[in-house]
Amino acid sequence: MTKPTSGDPHSTAGLYVHAGQEYTRDTAYIEDRIVADPDHAELAPGARAWPVAAGRYRLVAARACPWANRTLIVRRLLGLEDAISVGMPGPTHDARSWRFHLDPDGRDPVLGTERLQENYLARFTDYSRGITVPAIVDVPTGQVVTNDFPQITEDFSTQWRRFHREGAPDLWPAELVPEMRQVMKRVYTEINNGVYRCGFAGSQQAYDAAYDRLWAAMDWVEDRLSTRRYLMGEHITEADVRLFTTLVRFDPVYVSHFKASRNKLTELPHLWGYARDLFQTPGFGDTVDFQQIKEHYFVVHRDINPSGIVPRGPALENWTTPHGREALGGSPFAPGTTAPGPVRPGERVPAGHTPFVA
Repeated sequence: MTKPTSGDPHSTAGLYVHAGQEYTRDTAYIEDRIVADPDHAELAPGARAWPVAAGRYRLVAARACPWANRTLIVRRLLGLEDAISVGMPGPTHDARSWRFHLDPDGRDPVLGTERLQENYLARFTDYSRGITVPAIVDVPTGQVVTNDFPQITEDFSTQWRRFHREGAPDLWPAELVPEMRQVMKRVYTEINNGVYRCGFAGSQQAYDAAYDRLWAAMDWVEDRLSTRRYLMGEHITEADVRLFTTLVRFDPVYVSHFKASRNKLTELPHLWGYARDLFQTPGFGDTVDFQQIKEHYFVVHRDINPSGIVPRGPALENWTTPHGREALGGSPFAPGTTAPGPVRPGERVPAGHTPFVA
């Protein structure tokens, strides 16, 4: 998600750790929204409302990035594939931005750009902040619309309803929203961002404080999930999407690379069962590319991993083993809703990058 700083714009070696400092995420995003009724939208000061329109926008979401992975999951769960196309940059980027180097000729086939940076600069000629994913681009103009990742997925659920597939789940049940916002805030500050706070700590003191905060929150969700199948109860909500993308990266990356090493996910019985339950639910695990995840972190963060060597492990087969969460009751999809269908051929995770593909 984060743009590195480096003296060489073509180098993948970023500078993410600043000596003596704790890590603070830059959260100044483009707060424009794509909404069903632009004339009555709730907007942040200075933000613009764009109209919902099938086929107009392209979601740019690298599989490697946990924040972008959220958008891929929600788009698939809701069945928005026909309404919002997707472009997928490769797992590594340089100081300029994410690149479409896995596409033919190294260009996004719809946007025609080599780098996401081009789409940011098409709208903001002097844009100086991070070129982050996920981002939504207006296809006719090639201009970035928004990179406000938590708002993007919320709006997929609430503003794009007329394009949801039949049987799409309600990821924002009205009766759960007040508590859900509180749960998601803690998950974000303490877990989603907590692993980065550990990994990019610039001093032992900053790391120790970050480590304690992370594991206090991990113990909280481990306990919460001991008596309920999902974070908010009997069925999946967006809260589960937001926690899942960190959990699925925990053992392959965060335990070692970010030194979040008190326990592996596989050593936390409730969280490990919960993570497998979600992974095996259509829309979750079938969006996860473990190889791209590892390449991103271990290659891009050269100030943490100077060699750029990408680990071969861990083994992936255990993600498809029985999870036993059915004993808590509930089901992924509430009555009247259904799982999404098969993954579109052009969006399947490559063989060997997932335990689902031999």
